[in-house]
Amino acid sequence: MAKKAMVEREKKRQRLVARYAAKRAELKAIAADESRPMEERFKANLKLAQLPRNSSATRLHNRCQLSGRPKAYYRKLKLSRIALRDLASKGQIPGMVKSSW
Repeated sequence: MAKKAMVEREKKRQRLVARYAAKRAELKAIAADESRPMEERFKANLKLAQLPRNSSATRLHNRCQLSGRPKAYYRKLKLSRIALRDLASKGQIPGMVKSSW
């Protein structure tokens, strides 16, 4: 089980990303538009830099929904390999069985 503080920090980042997504996209569009004057594009870059650092989507890290584990994460299932194996052994994932030979 991951530290609760790390899981909560990740949730906080997700909320910030959701809240600032539209504003961030708008400022990025202005900064990338080469038909606009250079001063306007530069101001958009400065405003983008003033947004909270954790509002950037690149700072998000995938974590297991059950355990909070940050590594060995399956995106499709939103679970870590350990949680996936545990659920499969219990027969809680349809169509998945633990192999043995």
